[in-house]
Amino acid sequence: MVDFLVAFARRLLRPAVARRHPELASLGFFLRRGPLADALAPLDGLRFPRGLVFHIPPANVDTIFVYSWALSALCGNANIVRISERAAGAATVVLDALNETLADADPVVGRTQSMLSYGRDDAVTARLSAACDLRVIWGGDASVAAIRQFPLAPHARDLTFPDRSSFTVISVDGWGRATGQEKRAAAEGLYNDSYWFDQAACASPRTVFWVGGAGAAGAPDSPAGRARREFWQLLGEVVAAKHPDIDAAMAVEKRVATYGLALDGHATGLHYTGNTVATVDLRDPADLPRRWLGTGVFPESEVATLADLAPLVERRDQTVTHFGFTEPELLDFARLLAGRGVDRFVPMGEALSFAATWDGYHLPHEFTRQVTIKTR
Repeated sequence: MVDFLVAFARRLLRPAVARRHPELASLGFFLRRGPLADALAPLDGLRFPRGLVFHIPPANVDTIFVYSWALSALCGNANIVRISERAAGAATVVLDALNETLADADPVVGRTQSMLSYGRDDAVTARLSAACDLRVIWGGDASVAAIRQFPLAPHARDLTFPDRSSFTVISVDGWGRATGQEKRAAAEGLYNDSYWFDQAACASPRTVFWVGGAGAAGAPDSPAGRARREFWQLLGEVVAAKHPDIDAAMAVEKRVATYGLALDGHATGLHYTGNTVATVDLRDPADLPRRWLGTGVFPESEVATLADLAPLVERRDQTVTHFGFTEPELLDFARLLAGRGVDRFVPMGEALSFAATWDGYHLPHEFTRQVTIKTR
């Protein structure tokens, strides 16, 4: 299985593929021999596969199924992955690469790993659910609830990844100390975190919080005000160089969403850079929206310290991307949250970098059963 995944990764890392779909380059790097070994390294004791794993990935992030499936396959499971009928673009490239790799693979791969697509057929979903030993559900809260209506075998269980939301924190003091190269890298990082999956991935940041800096909140000549202007100018330059596909329908979606925030009294200012970048001045940090607002929409607010964000964090908050903070500052913030929310703290630019531990679960542990032996 390792040989198969490594050969598959080589196809994803071909220059022509990586240029068209940069998110597949990240997937390819994850599936190299070293990272795969690192993912399995924490497994301890005597472990065996769970059996048959049924994966139901989301339609809006069309490569997430590969990470989940690959780790499960590495753990020795047979897998069935339901691919959305709406899958296109990167997902099609992935499936083509899998089929190409399968032609030269050990026959056991083809016998134990299946990817299929079918419409809204409750009978098929019910039969697969009843047969599996573990069901992995990715998607919105409503999708998870709908799938859970189909019973599992008594010994089986669900592993769910429902609606999540994420945000970015930028230290004003850290921004002031940063070099021009580091600031540019931060802007490129937010671009990669946000635009790859139309800002619809759970780990994609939706709100940006500026932390610290003396001066009145929102004042344009304050350290935070100057940092904000510089950052958004840099992001505008990055977006102009990258040319993301923002069509007319998306542009209208963004206007409707941002005007709605203003009409509801959550926003005090709206700023647009063409159809590609929109920033929203939030009336209060507590007004952070957790719903999707469109590609390239960034509500923002200022707070004095990270601790000021703790009362705002909810269980559905998944990833915090950060810039300019020390590790002790982030550790203090995580301990203050005490598990009420936020499962990941990663630097800007790494929001979509998948890891074996996701949403607080170490997936190889979830994909295996531990057997204990006592002799006396």
